[in-house]
Amino acid sequence: MNLISKNIFSIADEKAFQAQALATFKHQAAHCQVYKEYIHHLKIDVNQVFNIQQIPFLPIGFFKTHSVLSSQEPIEITFSSSGTTGMVQSSHHVTDVGLYEQSYLRAFEQFYGRVSDYCFLALLPSYQQRSGSSLIYMVNDLIEKSGHPQSGYFLYNHNDLLQTLTDLKKRQQPTVLIGVTYALLDFIENFDLNFPGLIVMETGGMKGKRKEMVREELHEQLTRGFGVPAIHSEYGMTELLSQAYSLGEGIFKCPGWMKILIRDTNDPLTLIPQGKTGGINVIDLANINSCAFIATQDLGRINTEGNFEVLGRFDNADIRGCNLLVQ
Repeated sequence: MNLISKNIFSIADEKAFQAQALATFKHQAAHCQVYKEYIHHLKIDVNQVFNIQQIPFLPIGFFKTHSVLSSQEPIEITFSSSGTTGMVQSSHHVTDVGLYEQSYLRAFEQFYGRVSDYCFLALLPSYQQRSGSSLIYMVNDLIEKSGHPQSGYFLYNHNDLLQTLTDLKKRQQPTVLIGVTYALLDFIENFDLNFPGLIVMETGGMKGKRKEMVREELHEQLTRGFGVPAIHSEYGMTELLSQAYSLGEGIFKCPGWMKILIRDTNDPLTLIPQGKTGGINVIDLANINSCAFIATQDLGRINTEGNFEVLGRFDNADIRGCNLLVQ
């Protein structure tokens, strides 16, 4: 782990973030070949970039066509996006999986507290079924690190899930239920639950399994079905090693080493102000060994408090991978 990556998890303010981001940019502009070529084609002088608003963001599609690496170290794991037959998958080569583990563990602790305090239940495929998924890698590790005997996967066993949830509610055990959205909807169609203390975390939409729903309608159904005050969400993707979390109302917050900027949909090199809708650009400083500056295919906006909403996808964007985990 190099000096830059050692410092990212201790970032405490905007000044420190700017310094780390600029150091990361200079490093990747020199060592990530595809990013270096992209910057060259844009005719950007690296030495004239003095703040994060000037940093160019690599279109996320390059993870489908190129090896995006800023490190000469051996690849420890490659995360791949899910996809239908014929769909080109993104590949994120990770030379230090420990960075990913630190990132999701520290982010979870920042927003929810100690992992060991929770029981984790997953309406997702198990790690054995989908070993290339960064989401499944994270959930698998959270299940193991929780140390709770009832933590586990329940995608194809809703009766056991109901029994487990009922028992955990009785014991007043802090519990996280994380799942793809249509699997959560499938569950509440068959069972009623009233578990106000349960953290229900959805990871994406229906994508062919059900008709699409606006977030307000979806969350209303899920809150009613699970008997919870709000629905939580996780914003992450194959190409990132960090996640933002929403504790309700679809408002996401980033950990200290991650930041969202919004770009003009008609001029991708121009950023737009708070409150305006545009393309989501992500700075993920945990991506030190790939590319930390990613122009996603998501649409969103930043609010006055600096948090963000995800409002949709570009028309020609591929289906988000976590929703294709279960076929």
